Amino acid sequence: MEAAKNDSDLAKRFRAGDIRALARAISLVERRDPSVRALEEAPSGKVVAAPVIGFTGAPGTGKSTLVDALVALLRRQGKSVAVIATDPNSPFTGGAILGDRIRMQRHALDPKVFIRSMGARGHLGGLSLACREAIRLLVAFGFDQVILETVGVGQSELEVAAVADTTVVVMTPNLGDGVQMIKAGILEIADIFVVNKADLDGHQRVVMELRGMLSLNAPRAHGAGVPKAWKPPIIPTVAARQEGIEELWAAIEAHRMHLESSGRARELAEKRLRDETAEVVAELAREQALLALGEDAGLTETLLKDGTPYRAAEEILRGIGSATRKRRPEAAMKPTSEPG
Repeated sequence: MEAAKNDSDLAKRFRAGDIRALARAISLVERRDPSVRALEEAPSGKVVAAPVIGFTGAPGTGKSTLVDALVALLRRQGKSVAVIATDPNSPFTGGAILGDRIRMQRHALDPKVFIRSMGARGHLGGLSLACREAIRLLVAFGFDQVILETVGVGQSELEVAAVADTTVVVMTPNLGDGVQMIKAGILEIADIFVVNKADLDGHQRVVMELRGMLSLNAPRAHGAGVPKAWKPPIIPTVAARQEGIEELWAAIEAHRMHLESSGRARELAEKRLRDETAEVVAELAREQALLALGEDAGLTETLLKDGTPYRAAEEILRGIGSATRKRRPEAAMKPTSEPG
């Protein structure tokens, strides 16, 4: 009874725009508490596409400084902004190391700016399922813009492209061989390239290398009725001096208009929901599997006898499916459509 009352109170405060309720809700998401699910639902049941900008790039490229400068620009335009910075986890507490929030302290007292560090929790893509759910909470809360900054972990950074509407890849001069960008798949995921610290020697060489590689990777010519492909622009910036930030925002808006006009915006929103649903199913199935392995001595005997996990895994999945059918007998009564 008390828990239900607390959930109801949190929902009322969240809907009323209480920033502390938002922070609490994200904490519940990180703890995988199911009570927060109702808050993530879009009003009137409509799917709301999150206006998310993803910043990614190697460590030391100045992503946090760039995000800080962009937040300042958006606030001058009167927009409310939420930032999620995925940080490495502490190996001792499991919590996020709050380096990015330290760099954005000038926005700490602004009620229209919300900054939250979230641990990557060992997820190779630099993102966790909790991060995706937190983004949906921020959109439901009503922020005009959501910015996602990911851990700079190299080739495993590519997952940001599956979450963000616009992916900004940040580079700086003297970061190494341009071939590494191809190996990391950067050309495939970037919607916008930023060459930050453009006041350093070598930034023009980076721009020229990027242009050369983009020309080799140029999209095929579009025919009649086929939307023109997006060509990633290259924006030089000096984030520490707020230089090039307006040009960056103009490129982000242009990409968003391209997504809307080409119909890609809806496609991306639907794909994100499908991918996240698959992740939720995997998470729930893992929890059920661990529970079954801990309680069913027969599964342990099967494991020891076979020496491989496959037969035990199949048995667990059959058990999960059987339990689901028992809870929802009406699903079994619905006729299935014939193929073709």
